[in-house]
Amino acid sequence: MTTEKGKMIAGQLYRPGDPQLVRDRAASQALQRRYNATIVSDSDDRKDILDQWLGTMGGGCAIRAPFYVDYGYNIHLGEDVFFNYGCVLLDVCPIRIGDKTQIGPMVQILTADHPRDAETRDAGLEFGRAIEIGRNVWIGGGAMILPGVTIGDDAVVGAGAIVTRDVPARTTVAGNPARPLVPTPKTD
Repeated sequence: MTTEKGKMIAGQLYRPGDPQLVRDRAASQALQRRYNATIVSDSDDRKDILDQWLGTMGGGCAIRAPFYVDYGYNIHLGEDVFFNYGCVLLDVCPIRIGDKTQIGPMVQILTADHPRDAETRDAGLEFGRAIEIGRNVWIGGGAMILPGVTIGDDAVVGAGAIVTRDVPARTTVAGNPARPLVPTPKTD
């Protein structure tokens, strides 16, 4: 028998009101309150909280408070990942972020989604799709990464972009919806 948590993480329809998921979100919110009450000089306390809260985290990561997540255990960070102030990660499915990725303030990374048909939505079911962000990616302030997106290594996401589709490696995207920018030819 698959649990609602198992269905959620797998990207299947699940019931968010399931008692185990409610307990998991409450535990995450308690850690969130503790983390968001810290200051940079509380680095030992911050690391302890993040170790309890996040799925995995490489060395050298910096996450500026406030930082908001659903569960925490579905977030996996490489080495030296940086989050600026006010980021939101809705991690009903895994979010994987590669080494040395930098994420600007107020960025939203959203794996949570809702059925498009009214009957399924009315039944209280939800689902999500995993997000993968590569190595050495720069995501500008206020950008939004939507469910199921993969962003390749060395890509750039412009400030305020709404990323609805995969972004190839070494590509810069901007706008709503985000689209690749045409490089400006070099002139001598």
